[in-house]
Amino acid sequence: MVNVAVVGHVEWVEFVRVEAVPRPGEIVHALETWEEAAGGGAVAAVQLARLAGEATLFTSLGDDELGRRARAQLTEQGVTVRAMVDPSPQRRAFVYVDDAGERTITVLGEKLRPSGGDSRLPWHELTRADAAYFVSGDTGALRAARDARLLVATARELPTLRRGAVRLNVLVGSGEDDGERYHAGDLEPEPELVVTTAGKLGGWSRPGGPYRAAPLPGPVVDAYGCGDAFAAGLTFALARGDDRVEAIAFGARCGAAVLTGRGPYSAQLSS
Repeated sequence: MVNVAVVGHVEWVEFVRVEAVPRPGEIVHALETWEEAAGGGAVAAVQLARLAGEATLFTSLGDDELGRRARAQLTEQGVTVRAMVDPSPQRRAFVYVDDAGERTITVLGEKLRPSGGDSRLPWHELTRADAAYFVSGDTGALRAARDARLLVATARELPTLRRGAVRLNVLVGSGEDDGERYHAGDLEPEPELVVTTAGKLGGWSRPGGPYRAAPLPGPVVDAYGCGDAFAAGLTFALARGDDRVEAIAFGARCGAAVLTGRGPYSAQLSS
């Protein structure tokens, strides 16, 4: 069995499906609504649990009803939740999903990041992990994640990665999102592998060059969670021993699958 973990945040998300995101001053009617625990850490942890049979999430949850609901939901989805309880309310998000499947996100509240200095979290468990995916946390959490055999991180957290100055096996970024762009020299030491996604165009790896997007297994429904599912699939594939090309292709399949489902979980690949 592959032992995998995620270090990252959770958001309680309200999803609203609309024909189009409203323009300023416009009123639109929701075609469908639902809510669930999501956010980068949650989405990646559930995807890894479905691929590996189980996964551990090191996170921080609000000390309120939504924080408790998030813990219960993720546990039911096969995730072992290692959470510090923050006195702040659970961070929330509001997501429009339009007819083209594009998601537009508004976050409410500060990101609740796990801390490596919190003794309530059993960080020593990461020494047994085949791979960890770092989504968010402080520098102490990042250094704890480095105890895993393989460490994958998102370029969303470049300031933390820069301060932590740990060796990354893989950095995953986006060529379409300004908040996830990475340029050579942004980190020291330089990541061993940098994978940049570009949606339906595929992406680019360094070293390696361009790669193709995976074929969609169905019509486009909802883009929320595709990027974190890609990173989770890549992490799992590397942990089980796939080479770089195979792992990127597998991650692309995971991202493409999520694009065809409602919300981040309904179409995730399973082992």
